[in-house]
Amino acid sequence: MKKTIITCLLLCLSATMTWAEQVVIETKNITMVLDATNGTQPKYVYFGAKLSANEVQHLQSPEMFGRMDAYPAYGLNTPAEAALAMRHSDGNLSTALVVEGVQRNGNTTTIQLKDPVYPIIVNLKYKTYREEDMIEAWTEIINQEKQTVTLTTFASAMLPIRRGNVWMSHFYGSWANEAQLVEEPLTAGQKVIVNKDGTRNSHTDHAEVMFSLEGKGQENCGQVIGAALCYSGNFRLKVNTDDTDYHYFFAGINEDNSEYHLKKGETFVTPKLALTFSQQGLSGVSRNFHKWGRKYMLMHGDKERKILLNSWEGVYFDINQKGMDQMMADIASMGGELFVMDDGWFGDKYPRKTDNSSLGDWVVDKNKLPEGIEGLLRDAKKHGIKFGIWIEPEMANTTSELFEAHPDWIVKAPKRDAVLGRGGTQVVLDMGNPKVQDFVFSVVDNLLTKYPEIDYIKWDANMPILNHGSQYLTMNDQSHLYIEYHRGLEKACQRIRAKYPDVTIQACASGGGRANWGVLPYFDEFWVSDNTDALQRIYMQWGTSYFFPAIAMASHISATPNHTVFRTTSLKYRIDVAMSGRLGMEIQPKNMTDDEKALCRKAIAEYKQIRPIVQFGNIYRLFSPYEKKGIASLMYVTDQQDKAVFYWWKTESFQNEHLPRVRMAGLDANRMYKVKELNRIDLKPMSVEGKSFSGAYLMNHGLDMPLRNEPEWSKKTDWSSRVLLLEAE
Repeated sequence: MKKTIITCLLLCLSATMTWAEQVVIETKNITMVLDATNGTQPKYVYFGAKLSANEVQHLQSPEMFGRMDAYPAYGLNTPAEAALAMRHSDGNLSTALVVEGVQRNGNTTTIQLKDPVYPIIVNLKYKTYREEDMIEAWTEIINQEKQTVTLTTFASAMLPIRRGNVWMSHFYGSWANEAQLVEEPLTAGQKVIVNKDGTRNSHTDHAEVMFSLEGKGQENCGQVIGAALCYSGNFRLKVNTDDTDYHYFFAGINEDNSEYHLKKGETFVTPKLALTFSQQGLSGVSRNFHKWGRKYMLMHGDKERKILLNSWEGVYFDINQKGMDQMMADIASMGGELFVMDDGWFGDKYPRKTDNSSLGDWVVDKNKLPEGIEGLLRDAKKHGIKFGIWIEPEMANTTSELFEAHPDWIVKAPKRDAVLGRGGTQVVLDMGNPKVQDFVFSVVDNLLTKYPEIDYIKWDANMPILNHGSQYLTMNDQSHLYIEYHRGLEKACQRIRAKYPDVTIQACASGGGRANWGVLPYFDEFWVSDNTDALQRIYMQWGTSYFFPAIAMASHISATPNHTVFRTTSLKYRIDVAMSGRLGMEIQPKNMTDDEKALCRKAIAEYKQIRPIVQFGNIYRLFSPYEKKGIASLMYVTDQQDKAVFYWWKTESFQNEHLPRVRMAGLDANRMYKVKELNRIDLKPMSVEGKSFSGAYLMNHGLDMPLRNEPEWSKKTDWSSRVLLLEAE
């Protein structure tokens, strides 16, 4: 595909120029060029498809049609948006940043900036991942003034995007409705996406966006920029479009009520902004993020995930030794590999019977589990599976022994009563307090020291910060609350992973509240949503897949009517949706029929065959449910293009419907692929079963899917789906 510099991020303009100090940052398929001439502000020159050395030398200057400052500071061009603003120790609100030098250390480039008047140093950092086509950008702000300076704006990075027919893809949602896709053109004015939750940051808006440079984004063609802020706390993404020829994209920590007092000699490090560019559309950007994430960000991103049964929707708080043993036996009989006991197992003085007590008291409730965790581990071993457990270590209830002993550990506004959350008693522990960090570490440490056979931890976080205040921070530094919370969370996670690198840990936060690249270096996966309804999961998992790979997306088969939306879907449909992520179950098996258990047993066996393709393969989204054409379809393809798994789901059902045929993607046009349907319930196989087709035919034409599944009459439903395994011959 030819390089289209004109329609790339920084549009080539009139006269050609050569700069004294060009900084070229490259990956396999991407080039970023900055002008870093000493004594001047660093400026963007180009970001987009890979350039030759000759093309780099003869780039045109974009500056006459926009502000190209790589990291604009506030005060000397006040009408313009700034990436950095501060109040110097003498009260001056203006800052200037000019280049002092450039350093390269392996795959990291540092552009060193300094204020000519004040001893403020800013290092712009760029780290490349060549094969994954990823560039991480972040900033170090160093105070060498004699006194404290106050940071009021501190973005991680800014990126100018040439105006044209630019569309933005981003995500919004709520509890049980996470990662809903929005696609809209960028227009004049500002587009601001923020999070203010305090503890979690992806229930509502996400810290990830894509920019399609040639109109509404297409899945597998067209130029697209992807950006993800790797942060677990409050964030702000902002696109400012003024009277110049550029959109200006800023990303960083949300500075609202979070001004930071940077002490003499202190360095403030912003979160990394991961950037990529693809000429293969939205899915091309996703594939870059998935490869980078699995290799460099996600804990154990190179290891297959186990198939599990979680107890929550099966029994809720009704935990008991016999019931857990029964559920373990059932999942083992269906081929599962792991059982996870969810909420409700703990509490001595205050037993955990509902959601209004006991958080913080991480001791076994002997009335529920007289043989303790030891008995559960024994039963898991007996059934030949692993055992996992649920905790919520950052939280407490006012009805708990922990709160009675340490009321000073909770987040609370000074001189005011604590604002209470879930159950009317839940409170958030102040992770900025080192004693709380020690406690959170000890929750995991005590469990895994006493019970080293625990294989999996589900780490939940069911409450936002509702009242602003830290009993640990000084009154002068109350604005540090949100930032220090996530610094403390990271410190605790680092300690846990240093001692327990092998345990699998899921990030759950009232469902999908922690789907972000800030926590995933310490977690193996996240719970996409508390809503397990298969139809709504198609939409949520579609949006989630833009930036996160299937291996990180926990997707479970649950009961019907669904416990959240009360929809009744066929078991096959629920299986086919769950098999597009990390497969698990969220159900009470003893309430299933023998036929249902047999179908799940078959599905689990077939998932084990395709697990490497799904969890490590390259995603190609083919037909979006958001197009409202009655179907959704995607596929995963191995790097070798020798195997692929194709998913096709109907999203509605009508008589005399006319559904589009789906063309596949990512295959080798010159190879022949044999088709096998998985999870088949039809009395007769599909007409394509066992037949072979060329990759070219499958990508140019596609296969027609029967509009309905055709099992025996008594098992027919209005839900239809297909999963096909394609194997090269």
